[in-house]
Amino acid sequence: MNSPRDNRCWAERALAALWERVSVTADEVGPRFPLYADPDSGSWTSTSRGSWTGGFWAGLLWLRALASGDAERRAAAADCTRRLRYWVEQDTATRGLILWYGTAPAAGPGGDEAAGGLRAEAARACLAAYDAERGLVPWGGAFGGPRLLARADGVPGLVPLLAHAPGGGKAAARGHLVRHLGLCLAEDPPRPAWRSRPNGAWVACSEPAPGWSRTAAWLLLAVADGIHWCEEGELGAAVRELAALRLAPGAPVVPPAQDGRPGGPVDTSAAAVEAVAALKLSVLARRAGDGQEGDRLADRGRLILHRLATEHLSPSGALLDGCYDAGRGLATRHELIWGDFFFAWGLAILTGAAGPFTM
Repeated sequence: MNSPRDNRCWAERALAALWERVSVTADEVGPRFPLYADPDSGSWTSTSRGSWTGGFWAGLLWLRALASGDAERRAAAADCTRRLRYWVEQDTATRGLILWYGTAPAAGPGGDEAAGGLRAEAARACLAAYDAERGLVPWGGAFGGPRLLARADGVPGLVPLLAHAPGGGKAAARGHLVRHLGLCLAEDPPRPAWRSRPNGAWVACSEPAPGWSRTAAWLLLAVADGIHWCEEGELGAAVRELAALRLAPGAPVVPPAQDGRPGGPVDTSAAAVEAVAALKLSVLARRAGDGQEGDRLADRGRLILHRLATEHLSPSGALLDGCYDAGRGLATRHELIWGDFFFAWGLAILTGAAGPFTM
């Protein structure tokens, strides 16, 4: 078996398998958006508008297009991104996940003009939704339930998206990030969701429960983007606390979907997000002059990706053992579209096909 450091051996093979899987998925779902796939049949459950995961499918198509240089694949990615416009004015903090990662090529040289315009429009809309009194963009009511929530999955993507809005965007991005870190890290294990009371207080929510696999992963990703895009230099304590939770040498490489459930499902999608966050943070550590920490974080990200490639990647290129919702028993060992996206992006970073801040 190749070691994690032999990037050109295992990472390129895994990435090639993923691109084959993306082509099969594109043929199956057509104009719809894949959500999760059955681990046995490989058949996708899809949505017409993408739900909160639509940007990951568009982003995956862009990663494939940029890696191949193929004009037809670029056109397919651009078409998918255009179909995300519906979400610009929807009341949801997941616009960060949808409209940051789904407009990825806008940031780079030779980027897609339409995607760049959509990103700028989305950034302005999200800044307009910023609640200065509460210090964040609320979770929103687009998916039902109470809207005045702070949730860990409402931070990634939204921090860099806000930071790109003129007229106070960076300040709003910092406020949104710091508010969520203060709430989520107020308990051990981190509490992923909080509800705002009329008196200005916050009360913990029971769902998602503490110990949810993606809490620290989403926050690590958001912290890395906050440091990079907002030039925020005061998040050291949060980085150390989150890294100790998930990126320490003794932490599980692939976390359980819900801590405290022995023998329950794991969540490869959380591991893939953590790997990308680790690779981003390694760059930032080196930029700050801490080469030793940069190397440690890079090794951790590489180790996670290697484990996913060697133990959880199917022969058809599907990243299995992702858990959509352990509490409801929904898609508990499935291929998840955001797992595929972050796994592909991590592999692309290792092989030089994309940068850690391409998206």
